Amino acid sequence: TERAGHKVTLHVPQRGEKAELLAMAQRNAREDVERVTTAQERENRTLSQLAGMLSLAAPPERMESYDISNLGSSDMVAGMIVFENGRPCKKMYKKFSIKENVIQNDLACMQEVLRRRFKHYLDPEETDEGFKRLPDLILLDGGKNQLAAVNEVLWELDITVPVFGMVKDNNHRTRAITSDGGEIGISETKSAFLLVTRIQDEVHRFAITYQ
Repeated sequence: TERAGHKVTLHVPQRGEKAELLAMAQRNAREDVERVTTAQERENRTLSQLAGMLSLAAPPERMESYDISNLGSSDMVAGMIVFENGRPCKKMYKKFSIKENVIQNDLACMQEVLRRRFKHYLDPEETDEGFKRLPDLILLDGGKNQLAAVNEVLWELDITVPVFGMVKDNNHRTRAITSDGGEIGISETKSAFLLVTRIQDEVHRFAITYQ
């Protein structure tokens, strides 16, 4: 009204031809946005949103995720996956066969895997590109107990990397991210939620396929 200089009334059609025209206009607008926004730009925006939610200093270019898989107390293995710039980087994936923990103990197994992974990083003679770089973010398949176990290993090795857990609901669907301060809801930010869900599903798939 201020800009037009006279009273303006807005009508929002709910049904009929005008409602169909409005829906078509919305679809056209959405398609225009998608045409001018590249996939990488969308991924960068998602990573920026995730960084804001987790209070990270910068969007995480490299993310690592870990999961343990076993059949009772036998065939215990772990998978490590890597996402770079929001996309899986499968050439960097790693498989671990649990060696030190001969009984089922997911926390001890997770500690063994993280300790082995970062000892590779600390080895000055290491040549494997998958181990030579620190991640900007670690996402674990699990909650506060897994988080505490991994932070203990990082403290032991004097390595500083943000670590968060990915929590599932009773239907085994991603529900939230957990930190030292409690749970962080992510479902309201669709793109970040879909990214975390994808990471959680992928690390579970990779670990169980190896197992």
